Amino acid sequence: MTRNSKGDDQRSGEAGLVKVCVQLERADWHHRATETLWAEPLDGKRFRLKNVPFYAYGIGYDDTLIATETEGGLVFQCVSESGGHSTYRIFVSSTETLQRFPEHWALLERLGCTLERATERLFAVDVPPDTDIYEVHEALAKGESAGVWDFEEAHVGHALKGQPH
Repeated sequence: MTRNSKGDDQRSGEAGLVKVCVQLERADWHHRATETLWAEPLDGKRFRLKNVPFYAYGIGYDDTLIATETEGGLVFQCVSESGGHSTYRIFVSSTETLQRFPEHWALLERLGCTLERATERLFAVDVPPDTDIYEVHEALAKGESAGVWDFEEAHVGHALKGQPH
């Protein structure tokens, strides 16, 4: 299953979701200053993350975030409670290996992972809390050894479910 990320610039999205801006280290590999994520308003300054980060580290799908209102919109401050999801990024090495992507992705999908696509060759992978994180890592490593992709760990939330950060 693939979840679609929302690409428009409106403040409010489907089902009452709002955008929360996360400050990034521009010196990182992506050279971006911010990433905007969709979140469900809970109460006051608390929001539940409803998409997988492409660039931010240390946060995952379903985490409860604290964000403050500024002139430019909502700005991420911290994670108040982990949703237990983990996040990986897949970097497909070439257009040729992109053709082999589906056969390698199929194992991760069977394990319960979902995928959001940022660019033609950059994907964010969500690993639900009930999925065996070791099997997922093994499947990611197999895709990497086959030369289909490189991957990185962006957030491991499995051990943190329900805990504050």
